[in-house]
Amino acid sequence: MIKKIFVTVLVLLLISAAAVFGYFAYSFYSFSSKVKQPASSTSLPEWKGTERVNVLLLGVDKRDYEQSTRSDTILLASIDPVTKKAHLFSILRDSWVDIPGHKKNRINSAYELGGPELMAQAVEDLTGLPIQYYVVTDFKGFEKVVDAVGGVDMYVEKDMDYVLYDNNGQFDIHLKKGMQHLDGSKALQYARFRHDKMGDFTRTERQRKLIKALGSKVISGTNILRIPSVLEAVTPYVTTNMGSSDMLRLANLGYKIDMNNLQTEQIPPANILRTKRVRGADVIDPRRDRTRKYIQELLGLPPSDGTTGQQ
Repeated sequence: MIKKIFVTVLVLLLISAAAVFGYFAYSFYSFSSKVKQPASSTSLPEWKGTERVNVLLLGVDKRDYEQSTRSDTILLASIDPVTKKAHLFSILRDSWVDIPGHKKNRINSAYELGGPELMAQAVEDLTGLPIQYYVVTDFKGFEKVVDAVGGVDMYVEKDMDYVLYDNNGQFDIHLKKGMQHLDGSKALQYARFRHDKMGDFTRTERQRKLIKALGSKVISGTNILRIPSVLEAVTPYVTTNMGSSDMLRLANLGYKIDMNNLQTEQIPPANILRTKRVRGADVIDPRRDRTRKYIQELLGLPPSDGTTGQQ
């Protein structure tokens, strides 16, 4: 249950907006030098020229007393550098998929088994999209970003109440229906809530709505001067394989994308997935081939050859 992933999206959006001003170049270099880099990394594909850019955005909920964790938020941002169009996919965490080098499992278990690199491989296998970059963040990072941009106005579609009876109410959710101005803590509650009939389906839908709203505010003229401080604020909470030059090139690309036309989709889509029981638990069968075909048609890509990560 978690939505820190937004911070990841935001970081990319922040980076994009900043490209306009040379002043922000230093901020990017400073930020990327402080972001925690993984001890080792695999050779993920490098974006060059007109190749589609795919960025995996992961939100993890690792508590201080936990030795390991799964990724509870899985988003995939896909950008066409030629048309300047972007799609944001939210991947249902209970999707039952092949985990490279392991047995079939829920896709969110890939992070626990092999970190962001293995998660990237699992998402590649499901979607057919090669992933060049990943960004991982947590609760604190998301809250810091939302607060740094002054909060966000959102319509809360229902009363949301959930009590965890743990951590002195730190992770409880209490929101009222209606238009509200959400600070970092309230925005996180909105993004995490999944205690209704549709569970993770409506939660991921809310996450996409929130990200669009945050992205639009971040790149607005009234907030653009806050970008360096936002980047500085999230530095302790972000792990990524992006270097300084990656950030700057993505900034130049991202700034040209119209956030109002950002398309958001669920993976697997509702008309393709089916539920099934595995070892007594309900999981989602994403029907990989159909899901891949759906993505290919949506993005205007040629059919894949069935090989992991190939288009």
